[in-house]
Amino acid sequence: MGNVTLLVLDVLKPHTPNIIELAQKLTDLDAVDGVDITIFEIDSKVENAKVSLKGKNLDFQEIKRIIRESGGSVHSIDKVNAGSIEVKEVRTPQDGGANLHPFPS
Repeated sequence: MGNVTLLVLDVLKPHTPNIIELAQKLTDLDAVDGVDITIFEIDSKVENAKVSLKGKNLDFQEIKRIIRESGGSVHSIDKVNAGSIEVKEVRTPQDGGANLHPFPS
């Protein structure tokens, strides 16, 4: 299996544990070198969070286990990088870049 180095997850989580505590639990995993968690929606019982993880050989099942044990669930895997080099996302006309066409109209 390929070396997963970046995961970006859409996570639904309760207010407790807070994102500091969840980040600490995730960074306790051996393969995780760094975690970024951003809350983008809050309601009375839950929060929607974007959870980004970097490391070497990230184990999605272990990451998902920590999130579940914290009362959360993974809604989707929104981005992944794997392999020995980091590949950056390339902007294309499908992304809404009207001026990306290489030839003038």
